[in-house]
Amino acid sequence: MDFPPLQKLLYFLKMMFDVEITSKKVIISLLVLVIVFAFIKALGNTNKKQMSPPGPWPFPIIGNLLQLGDHPYLTFMEMRKKYGDVFLIKLGMVPVVVVNGEEMVKKGLLKEGENFAGRPHMHTFSFFAEGKSLSFSVNYGESWKLHKKIAINALRSFSKAEAKSSTCSCILEEHVTEEASQLVKVFTKLSLKQGSFDPKSPITCAVANVVCALCFGKRYDHFDEEFLRVIRTNEEFLKASSAANPADFIPCFRYLPLRIINAPREFYHQLNCFIGQHVQDHITTYDKNHLRDITDALVSICHEKRAAMKTATLSDNEIMSTVSDIFGAGFETVSAFLNWSFLYLIYYPEVQAKIHEEIDGNIGLKPPRFEDRKNLPYTEAFINEIFRHSTFVPFTVPHCATTDTTLSGYFIPRKTCVFFNMYQVNHDETLWENPDSFQPERFLNESGKLNKSLVEKVLIFGMGIRKCLGEDVARNEVFVFIASILQQLELKKCPGAQLDLTPVYGLVMKTKPYQLTVEPRFLVNSST
Repeated sequence: MDFPPLQKLLYFLKMMFDVEITSKKVIISLLVLVIVFAFIKALGNTNKKQMSPPGPWPFPIIGNLLQLGDHPYLTFMEMRKKYGDVFLIKLGMVPVVVVNGEEMVKKGLLKEGENFAGRPHMHTFSFFAEGKSLSFSVNYGESWKLHKKIAINALRSFSKAEAKSSTCSCILEEHVTEEASQLVKVFTKLSLKQGSFDPKSPITCAVANVVCALCFGKRYDHFDEEFLRVIRTNEEFLKASSAANPADFIPCFRYLPLRIINAPREFYHQLNCFIGQHVQDHITTYDKNHLRDITDALVSICHEKRAAMKTATLSDNEIMSTVSDIFGAGFETVSAFLNWSFLYLIYYPEVQAKIHEEIDGNIGLKPPRFEDRKNLPYTEAFINEIFRHSTFVPFTVPHCATTDTTLSGYFIPRKTCVFFNMYQVNHDETLWENPDSFQPERFLNESGKLNKSLVEKVLIFGMGIRKCLGEDVARNEVFVFIASILQQLELKKCPGAQLDLTPVYGLVMKTKPYQLTVEPRFLVNSST
């Protein structure tokens, strides 16, 4: 429904705070605010010596929030047509520079990465910063670089280790292979029992078990109450964090006792208690001769550095925060991808048939491994096209200018919040032929091999200094899950069902609820 500007404002305020506000009061308040705003802006303009990015005129207090719509990344693509690759908006009272276009995004994240390596002081992420989060820390410097180096080494030690057995190349692969096998069995049982089912819950349990095993050396039964409670808490936390939080954009709201403002912190602390207990147990039972998981690896690296007395290292709180970062990132990104991929597979059955054919012809009934990625180029192309076409992470985590700088000739003051629009780059007509069309073949060259230079253009994990640490882990993990499921099962949509690829907007965009059915592809597997 289309609302005139005043009605839009009233609707926005009612939805955000669940209160009725009369038009008369709003008009009087707005008149006063417009006068004050115009006066302040006029004063500010007299001091400007360098050109700010262009952008739409903002309302007082609420800025351009009413113009964003349900899918801001699409709104920004439309704004780009008028204002160019770099433009300025206001979210509430917070100035935000939006960066589009491959060239400008690369310049901001790679060529001038240090100038944009900060994080803004946003209420939703403030508790991460308090916990010394590697991903959300507002401070970028030598301490942060050390923290990142230690996290990378710990992650690598359990995701790219030397052979642990005759069948698996690393501990991560063991966990992923096991959970993929379990997911096949769960899907088969659900289909036999219910006919059709929503895959979200079993996917979430399988992915959460991989993360728990990798971080804590422990997997849970899908019906374990503690396990389900953690999953529910994580989902509630993500739901609360993905909502438009007024405290992020209008600072005075941070002090109001509203549920929408305080819910993210509440759920974060609940989740952190679970993670903190496991980390503390690991610190207590640590044995340098027997490293069980990533948490032990972090403790080991830090103990060695402390013993050598050569350099500073991480505190116990920073170890817990690093585990929390890995836990959250590995949980949400992979489960979101699998939900999207299964939806696309039943939406495009001809694509699924090609993956079946490729798996049958190249690895047969052998359980898929990380090394099989090179043997299944079409499956890899499908995975990259899911990343590109859905772009279920439409923006990088918000960046912040660490110094006064320029981009595309425009002046960007220190501490300015910056959004990098990955969705736009992944749907740029100058980079992709028919970008709105789902075509895995676009990633294959004439000889049927994966076009790695084109894969590198897909943005989903960010790039540069703040790039997601777990990209290689995530890519290996989703490959084994997809290949394992499609090796043994055929996924089908429910008869008469209408499938919708439109996402539900959030920090990580979700699919709308859907159901599917499965059929075993081989009798030998259906009896297991």
